[in-house]
Amino acid sequence: MTIAVIKTGGKQYKVSVGDILNIELIEEKKDKTLEFQDLLNGKKVAATVLEEEVKGEKVRIFKYKAKTRYRKTTGHRQKYTQIKIDKIS
Repeated sequence: MTIAVIKTGGKQYKVSVGDILNIELIEEKKDKTLEFQDLLNGKKVAATVLEEEVKGEKVRIFKYKAKTRYRKTTGHRQKYTQIKIDKIS
């Protein structure tokens, strides 16, 4: 089983062929294929975009200050690009 370590969006992922990943949203996609560089051995990693925009879990942020009647609730939902690793060569 061949593995590779790719870097995208400031994060590193350990991948093998057939893995499905949610990476940070990639804006400029000219076609449905992406190519990454392996950080360990310098191999090429080819991936296919499955979905352009996937929404992650909602994160609730609650701010509270005692004795001042201050409460504030906000939320955030990260957007991802879902990819599948096709081959490592």
